[in-house]
Amino acid sequence: MYRPPQDYFPFDTKTLCHHLAQIDAVATYLSTPSETWRAEEVGDGNLNLVFIIKSEKKSLIAKQALPYVRLVGESWPLPLSRAYFEHEALCRHNDITPHLTPAILHYDHEKALIIMEHLTPHIILRKGLISGVQYPLLADHMGHFLAESLFNTSDLALDGQTKKMSVALFSENHVMSGLTEQVIFDDPYFDAELNRHTSPELDDFVNNIRSDNALKKAIQELKTIFMNKPESLLHGDLHTGSVMVTQEDTRIIDPEFAFYGPMGFDIGAFMTNLLLSYFSQKGHEEKQGARDAYGEWLLETVLKTYAIFEAEFSILWRERRLGSLYPETLFENDNKVACEQALTSYLRSIMVDALGFTGAKMIRRILGIAHVEDLETIENQTLRATCEKRALDLARILILDRKSINGFDDVVRMAREINS
Repeated sequence: MYRPPQDYFPFDTKTLCHHLAQIDAVATYLSTPSETWRAEEVGDGNLNLVFIIKSEKKSLIAKQALPYVRLVGESWPLPLSRAYFEHEALCRHNDITPHLTPAILHYDHEKALIIMEHLTPHIILRKGLISGVQYPLLADHMGHFLAESLFNTSDLALDGQTKKMSVALFSENHVMSGLTEQVIFDDPYFDAELNRHTSPELDDFVNNIRSDNALKKAIQELKTIFMNKPESLLHGDLHTGSVMVTQEDTRIIDPEFAFYGPMGFDIGAFMTNLLLSYFSQKGHEEKQGARDAYGEWLLETVLKTYAIFEAEFSILWRERRLGSLYPETLFENDNKVACEQALTSYLRSIMVDALGFTGAKMIRRILGIAHVEDLETIENQTLRATCEKRALDLARILILDRKSINGFDDVVRMAREINS
């Protein structure tokens, strides 16, 4: 059960080093006198303080929650409890996929502070995608993480009591999931105060979606699924800013939005950001066609990520289905065909949800409060708007037609057609 901290204050570079010097695990790890440590605040996200602390030998990351949305300020308060749930999710993901998450050195509940491995020479995936860098193992790693994390925190792997206790724990992170509900499923569809978009180029599209009753009905259907389908422990904000990469390594960070929800949500979040990067490429090329090959790599990454997720999820279903759903006792002897049919149906449900959430998050990242750097850094406003319109056209199709789309092969085909 979460207990609110009593002795909280936000750190700066000086007070942080003094505080960390009192923690044995940190002092041992940095292995030099604390007087030689240097701290730098490097946070560029929407919510938190992030520091790199360096000694002469090693470095680490300190992440501290602020009691408000950093992007907006103190007028939008947020609970410090998100640090607790982020730490819980990191620990659980580390148990499942330790090679795909950062190592945790220390958690300071009173200061809402997580001390973790400094991932270096890693960079934020989004930065690499904007620069046109290919990561040959990205799809393998992300497909594996999605399959393992979603399967192993679900009723397919857990007994009913364990799963329900986990749902109860993470339901206390309701402010963060409530924020998700607001900014993805509500705000873009009316004149919310903090919405923004490329104007006047997108004004007509904005006006159209605010009067599009079919789209608003569909988005509320997706919100209903989001709020009422606690299938697995989700990262909750799995965009390309929450992934650190090198050519050989991938690490998933920042699960402060963690909650129990539909498996398709995390899948859709990652696919959203690959697709937005794809549609942004024409805004970053030095000459026409220069980024075409890179755009194709992004689409292939979409396909490969889902293919690996589906293949590894299927293996887990067949070999490690030990929880309270689809028990093996129901599919003994001559019932293997029925078991495979059940798997096909289960994966189809995940796919349909993932398609809808992909579309929903694409719209949110172009018309809502927090946009993506991939598109925002396109300096030519007319060109940026063209890229955004293409992404929005695909997003609307994914939301409205999610139940009739066969899979991400269709998504990639439509993306190519829209972007041609």
